[in-house]
Amino acid sequence: MNYYMSNIEPVAILNFKQRTHKNLQLICGLILMCLSYATLAQENITISGKIIDESGDPIPYAAVGIPQQYIGTSSNDEGKFQLSLSQENIADSLEVSSIGFSTLKIKVSDYIDQNISEIVLKEEVTALDAVVIMDVEDVVKNALKKLRKTAYSSKHQLDMLYRRSSVENGKTRFMVEHYLNVIDYGPTDVKLDEIGIAEGRKSADYRFAFKKQPAHAVNIMAQINPLRQNIYVRDYVWEKQGYTSYDGEDIVIVQGTKENQKHHPKQNWIKFYIGLDTYAVYRIEVSRFASPIANLNAVYIYKKGPEGKLVLSYHNRQANFSTEISAIKQNQLGLQKPRVQSSYRHEAIVLNIKTDRKEIDPQNIIYDKMDIGDYEITYHPEFWKSISMPPETEFYLKSVKELESIYGVPLEKQFEAVNK
Repeated sequence: MNYYMSNIEPVAILNFKQRTHKNLQLICGLILMCLSYATLAQENITISGKIIDESGDPIPYAAVGIPQQYIGTSSNDEGKFQLSLSQENIADSLEVSSIGFSTLKIKVSDYIDQNISEIVLKEEVTALDAVVIMDVEDVVKNALKKLRKTAYSSKHQLDMLYRRSSVENGKTRFMVEHYLNVIDYGPTDVKLDEIGIAEGRKSADYRFAFKKQPAHAVNIMAQINPLRQNIYVRDYVWEKQGYTSYDGEDIVIVQGTKENQKHHPKQNWIKFYIGLDTYAVYRIEVSRFASPIANLNAVYIYKKGPEGKLVLSYHNRQANFSTEISAIKQNQLGLQKPRVQSSYRHEAIVLNIKTDRKEIDPQNIIYDKMDIGDYEITYHPEFWKSISMPPETEFYLKSVKELESIYGVPLEKQFEAVNK
């Protein structure tokens, strides 16, 4: 069944001495009743589905959640999503939103009772092409100026699933997966405040070259975000790319190229999706290009969170480069030069947001700056089985398939063998 837009409206063990049989029965009855209520209140509900447009095409990276409760996730590149809720959320309203579509709202109880498997978002048509807006440079200036008002800029914790795949010679040869507790003050801050690696696991390491990043990859994610770089608007030539909408607000798509960009100006740019009412930045795209073998593409997607302000929802990027290898490995691979074409594939999915300072509690905070693959984190397989993982993305499935094809070892077996 699908849901169409037009249809919307510890346990503590008590040790005590027996005094009378009657009292014992009374106490046991009270305990069982309390435990029943506790179990009911704590029982989790997992809802899932697929988000599509009116033509049946999947809508990737749509925001799905209950903004008032700071609960949410994103659909994957096939439009699929999965969200873990508690019994207390039954009466709440689930919101589904994506750039270019009208926001859908439906009660969690209705979503469950109607056995919905597909959510159809209706395209939100904008007629702004016929409207003259202010100079696009001024739009960008206003967006950056109002960033503290439009994005959540108080202390908060992002519980995030972060993956990095190391690709060499066209195939993934190593993957790291971290469950992070990231303390942040939003994109108005130039860097992340603290990073805790709550849980982690690695695949087998089949790399030829062991190129390392100078810091945890999530730090680099923040560093290359244009909103955190304090860019000078006048250093760029800004052009309007088109219009779209998000949650009832018209959006202008603006692309900026550095004015003094001498090499490959058409392939070096930043792109902002800016709301024309609030000047909120809903999406960022980055392209950096030095050569066909040295380039980077990145996407940042924001959604409405606490107080209606924007927080990061999803990020991915791929950086391509070449890495020097030894003569022995060059001969083994049959390469003409002692270099191998490499890349890093990154993906970050925000699973939870905490704004109450009493609840903010990052685990295993890291202070040493080192490559994401060099952190030794105790492996708890039960943790990875217990959390509500998002649906597997094309990025993840591609990496898994390539890793398993090298020696035919399933990824779960690699996790068990490598991680201690």
